[in-house]
Amino acid sequence: MKKTSYKNINVVYTDHGQGPCVVLLHGYLETSRIWEDFVQKFPEGIRLISIDLPGHGASGTWGPSHQMDDLAASVLAVLEAEQVEKVFLAGHSMGGYVTMAFVELFPERLLAYSLVHSTCYADTEEKKKNRDREISLVRCGKKGQIINVNIPKGFATDNVDRMSGEVERVRQIAQSNPDEGVVAILNGMKERPDRSHVLKDPSLPLLLIGGMKDNYIPVEVFEQLVLMAPHASVLKLGNSGHMGFIEEADKVVRAMVEMLF
Repeated sequence: MKKTSYKNINVVYTDHGQGPCVVLLHGYLETSRIWEDFVQKFPEGIRLISIDLPGHGASGTWGPSHQMDDLAASVLAVLEAEQVEKVFLAGHSMGGYVTMAFVELFPERLLAYSLVHSTCYADTEEKKKNRDREISLVRCGKKGQIINVNIPKGFATDNVDRMSGEVERVRQIAQSNPDEGVVAILNGMKERPDRSHVLKDPSLPLLLIGGMKDNYIPVEVFEQLVLMAPHASVLKLGNSGHMGFIEEADKVVRAMVEMLF
C-alpha cells in the first residue's frame, strides 16, 4: 500500500509490476481490494495501480460531496506521485463516472480508457431520489440494509448462489467503507453531469464492457453506448451481471491486455 495527498487527505493505492500502466478504479461501496484476485490474472510486463477513491477504503473524506471532477484529480495526484506519464484507465460502475471526468479533464495522460459496467450519463430524477434515500439510510445507521440489497444484485441472478463466497467477500468490503465517505460519494454521483460528448470523441481508444445479465445497466442501455461510440472495442459478457471482472475475469483481462499491445 502506498499513499499520496490531495485536498489535505490521504489517497491510498496499491502498485504492482512494471511496464505499461493500468489504473483500476472501483465502484460505489467498493475499495481497491475488489481487484485483488483480478490483478493476479494479468501477465507479467504490466504495471497495475488500484486506488481507494477518496471516501472509500483507506483514503480520506474531505467534505459532504465528492464531485467526480475532484475524484479524477485525486487519480491524477497518484500519477504525479508515481511519475507515470500515460495510463490505461479502467473504471467499474462509479469508477467509470470518475474515468469519464478524467477523460474530459486530462486526456493527455491517457493511452486508452474503459467503462466496466458503467455509463457516461447523468443520474435520472428517479436515480437521484434513490441516492437521497440511501443517504438517509446511511445517516440513520442503516448502511447494512443498502449493502444487503445492492451487493447480491450486482451479480447475475443465476450466479449469486454459485459465487456465494465472492458475494460475501464483496459484502465485507462494502461494510468497511466509512459512513461519511459513502454519503460524500452518493452526493457526488447524484450531481455529476452527462458526459455523452466525451464518449463520442474518437480521439482516444475505448473499451466498453457490459454484462448481458446486468441488474443495474440494462442491455439496451449498453447497446446505446455502443452505438454512441462506434470507434470503441466492445466486450459483451454473456454470463455476467454488474461484476464481470469477477464473474468472467479471464475475458476482461484478455480484452484489457489487447488494448495495451
